[in-house]
Amino acid sequence: MIGVLLVAGAVVVASALCSGTEAALLALPEMRARQLAESGGRRAKALLGLKLSMGRPIATIVVLNNIANIVGSMAVGVAATHAFGEAWLGAFSAALTIAIIIFAEIIPKTLGTRFAEPISLGLAGPLGVLATILSPLLWLLERVTRLFEGPPTASSVDEGRIQFLARQGRREGTIDADESEMIQRVFQLDDLTAQDIMTPRTAMTWSRARTPADELLVQFTTAQHSRIIIVGETLDDVVGVVLLRDVLLQWAKDGPQTIDESYAGLAAPRFVDPGVRADELLEQFLSRRQHLALVRDEYGQVLGVVTLEDVLEILTGEIVDETDRHVDLQAAARATAAEPAD
Repeated sequence: MIGVLLVAGAVVVASALCSGTEAALLALPEMRARQLAESGGRRAKALLGLKLSMGRPIATIVVLNNIANIVGSMAVGVAATHAFGEAWLGAFSAALTIAIIIFAEIIPKTLGTRFAEPISLGLAGPLGVLATILSPLLWLLERVTRLFEGPPTASSVDEGRIQFLARQGRREGTIDADESEMIQRVFQLDDLTAQDIMTPRTAMTWSRARTPADELLVQFTTAQHSRIIIVGETLDDVVGVVLLRDVLLQWAKDGPQTIDESYAGLAAPRFVDPGVRADELLEQFLSRRQHLALVRDEYGQVLGVVTLEDVLEILTGEIVDETDRHVDLQAAARATAAEPAD
């Protein structure tokens, strides 16, 4: 009697370990395994190795589980026949089946899913050793199953999944609302272009070349910008960009001057194509330490002006300070877009 119970218990425990380990490995996200491995630890690195090649550990578990169930059931049947006789073999097999379903399948898989991380970390090492021992058999199984494999699955990380996780984290309270919104906005950098975020030419702040400095200062006081674009005969003939700070410093040093092509404080203009993406603009602004660029099409026509602030507003929303008279210059410009260009 005791021998039969010991054999049956061993079968249930072996099957439970296999079921719980399989559920834990499948429930643990690969990204979490990568995080654990980056933090260090031999067990975490072993776990990541299993997650990166799930076919081999799962095959190992399936082989061991079938050995436990099939061979163990046969051993239990033989022991039960000797202990109780063949008349009780059916009843004992039914009891063993119920025990396996409850204690070797349902409960272990529930616990494996709930405590996926500690179980996976604890059993990653032994499972790796067993996979090495069974490697000849696993190699043969891999060759057979490869005949039925489909195309490679998509990457586990893409924009849509990250955005979904951010929204889910916000709903569950693990991510703040502002953090979730910022994550959503980051992906817009790759979707919006300079033409999408620029201030159109109808709302640009500009001045003619050979404008006296005192007149330019008056324009600075009425404008909303610290930079003014200097143009020649037409708005498409951009001479350069001048900063209010440079005009004041030059005035204090040499007195009032005429702002023309030879003006010391005039910076060379920089042009970008209307289709350049916002993330590329941000990289250019930071690497070149520039704040402003003119958007020009293939025919040399200036379409508008885009600034570092325009790019940052994709991430933060509209940036308005005490000098702004319009909350959204782009919207204000679109209201007057029907006016003829210069």
